[in-house]
Amino acid sequence: MHATTTLPQRRLAGDLAIWFFILAELLAFGVFFAAYAFARARHAAEFDVAQQALNRDAGALNTLLLLSASALVVRAVQGAQAGQGRRAAPWLLGAIVCGLGFVGVKLGEYAGAFAAGVSLSSSVFHMFYLSLTFFHFMHVLLGLVILAVLWAGLLAGRYGPGNLNGLESGAAYWHMVDLVWLILFPLVYVIH
Repeated sequence: MHATTTLPQRRLAGDLAIWFFILAELLAFGVFFAAYAFARARHAAEFDVAQQALNRDAGALNTLLLLSASALVVRAVQGAQAGQGRRAAPWLLGAIVCGLGFVGVKLGEYAGAFAAGVSLSSSVFHMFYLSLTFFHFMHVLLGLVILAVLWAGLLAGRYGPGNLNGLESGAAYWHMVDLVWLILFPLVYVIH
């Protein structure tokens, strides 16, 4: 008689629809990034000069904030998976605080840029910088709304081992926002 080994069944975390949405969003950002790379190749000197005026420290801080938020989202999902949904809520609240920190830093960057006279028509670089970062910024805001709804759901005991779909879908969206920033930050702030 042979012993049979049962492998754990693999499943896609979250709803299939969120993954189609995430892929569409990544495609949109990918087109934006390709256009940026093409424009940068044609206007390298202009891009280099304009990039020097960006606050890399603010960009690095925002990277740290988004990475921290994603780690906290992972902890919240793990808590819900373990049947500790209400006890996992503070992890999600921490992610929201980090996301709000990102918003505050980015608004400070925008305020400084606008005070210096930067606009979409200032240069090709500034058009891309403002468009790309604002498009991402809007995704962060949507992500924060999603996290707030999920946090309320954790507090209400809605998520647990048998009901993770909504939580995992929201977490997947947040991680997409983080992933995009991990490409956007070096592309716009660092690479010359």
